[in-house]
This record gives sequence, structure tokens and C-alpha cells, in this order.
Amino acid sequence: MKCYCVVDFHQPLQRLEQDTPKPEGAQVLLQVRAAGVCHSDVHLWEGGYDLGQGKRLSIQERGVVLPLTLGHETAGTVSAVGPDASHIHIGRNYLVYPWIGCGACPACQGGQENHCSAPRYLGVYRPGGYADYLLVPDARYLIDIGTLDPATAAPYACSGLTTYSALRKIGEDIYRNHPIVIFGAGGLGLMAVEILRALGGQGAIVVDIDPAKREAALAAGALAAIDGAAPDAAARQIIAAAGGKPLQAALDLVGAPATTGTAFDTLIKGGKLVIVGLFGGGATWPLALIPMRAISIIGSYVGSLQELLELMVLVSDGRIKPIPVHRHPLDQADQVLAALVAGRVVGRAVLTA
Repeated sequence: MKCYCVVDFHQPLQRLEQDTPKPEGAQVLLQVRAAGVCHSDVHLWEGGYDLGQGKRLSIQERGVVLPLTLGHETAGTVSAVGPDASHIHIGRNYLVYPWIGCGACPACQGGQENHCSAPRYLGVYRPGGYADYLLVPDARYLIDIGTLDPATAAPYACSGLTTYSALRKIGEDIYRNHPIVIFGAGGLGLMAVEILRALGGQGAIVVDIDPAKREAALAAGALAAIDGAAPDAAARQIIAAAGGKPLQAALDLVGAPATTGTAFDTLIKGGKLVIVGLFGGGATWPLALIPMRAISIIGSYVGSLQELLELMVLVSDGRIKPIPVHRHPLDQADQVLAALVAGRVVGRAVLTA
């Protein structure tokens, strides 16, 4: 089978030929129909994360081994199953939960495999979906998507799950009664606007430096779209868009010093800042103001299997509308990743078979 891999950091993805896996035990072999291209793939391609103050977190130091087949947003058709795989039907389409843990640590035992200290995430620590086939370690990580288009379904495994989990951390007592501010109008931002609507939220003020992405946010139903290029002006405009009052909660899908700083400045005393984005850098808040203003700062990393199951119920019930998906053949994986690096993707890019 062919797969597209990071062989060297900051170098084009390489097409490699590998043996097609044969499932054993409870494993399932999926013929990939769609694989989302996510900004986390960019960080893997770059080899790490910016921690600020000249420091970087190397993914190799975290246990990532090259060559690495990217792709953690995967949907496809079951091709073969191991003898112990149950409740899975060959020929049916499924979405893969990729945030797999060791299964033994307290996080995994508590249903939070995405918090595992020895993770085995697909497309990060194990081969992912930029390939003809994907070996899923256990049938329980598959969610039947019925007649849903695999290209539409694939982004829910990360883009959808990440924003759903983050909104839950904000809490329905806030988002149902107050507008929130969302930083970033890429695939996650558009997904967040739609999921917030489906959850009965008051709506979102969206901030992005890209005019095309701001237009997409407005088309998706954002209350307002603010240019974040000038942080001080953006903070004033955000508060003005919220009726002249500071906001109860901010969701930062970028995770850059400018966005976290602006988010902090827009919050009411006792407000919540949920940070999802991994752009990197160091925080700029005066530490004394965090307790003085009683601001809760919460990190949110993808989501649990249970949360993905909940999200897909909303999708299957028709309560969540699909975000714009741009389809590309698998053999364009490197070009699509390069477009994402350059900021040219509006909505979500998906590689299709």
C-alpha cells in the first residue's frame, strides 16, 4: 500500500510503499476513504512546538519516530477484521477515534485516553490515515457513520471533537446565556461556531487576521468577525460587539501570545479562557492579574472517546451542519499540507481515495 510520510522535518512528504497490515486480535483494517489535513500535522512536519523564550518541544523527544505516516482524522470502509473484533461489519463506513492511550494508566482507566502519559495516537505515534489503509488497534475505536460522506465525517475526529470538548469546558451555563469570543476562523473556528449553535449557544464573536476567514465565519453564523491584527483595537471591538461588556469566556484556537493576550483583556472578572491552539510562544499576562481578576485558564487537548460519541449523535441527528470541506486526492498530500502551512486553506482540507 502507499502512504505519505514525514521522513525529514521541513521536507516534502515522501510517498512510501509498505506492506498492507493484517489485523490480529481485535484489530480492524480500514480502507481509507478520507483523511483530514490538520494544523497538528504541520507541527509534526516541523518537528516540534514553540515554547517561547527560545525554547522548543521536540516531538522526537516525546517518542515520535520517523518515517511517520500522518493523518489523525480518518474515515473509511472496513476491509478486514481480527478474530476478536466484534460489532464491526466489513464493507461499512466508520470514523476512527485516534487519541488512543496505553489502556492501563489512571487517565485511560478513567475514560480520558487523550490524557494518557504514554500515548499511542494514530498519525502521531502510530501510522495514520495518509495511506491506502489504516490499522485500528481495537474495534471499539470505530464509530459507524452510516450514509454520512466520509470526507464530511473525517474532520469530526479532531476539529469537531476538539471544539466540542473545549465548549464543554466553558460550560453551558455560560455559552447558553452569554456570547463568547473565539480566536481563529480556520477549520476549528468554523466548527466551533456551528457546534456552539447546535448546543444552544448565544453565539460567538470570531477574531482572525485573514479577511477570507472572517467572511467564512460570518457565513457560518458568527455574531461578528473582528480583525485581530491590532490586538488593542481588537479587544475594544470585541467588547463593543458584546454590547459594551467584557465577556464571560474566550476560546483560543490559535494559541499565540497575541491571541491569548487579547483574550485575557476581553474577559470579565471571574471569566474563563480555554486554550486549544498550539501556535506557540510565551504568555504575556501579568501574573498578579490572574488571581486579582479570578481568571480561569484551562488547557484543552482534543477530547475523549465518549465526547466523540456524543458529538456524532448530534451529527447523525442533523443538528450539526457540515463545515466547508475541500477534497484533494491522496497523492496531493504534500501540496495540501504546504497550502495549510501558508494559510491558504479556508474551512477543512481532506484527502480522499
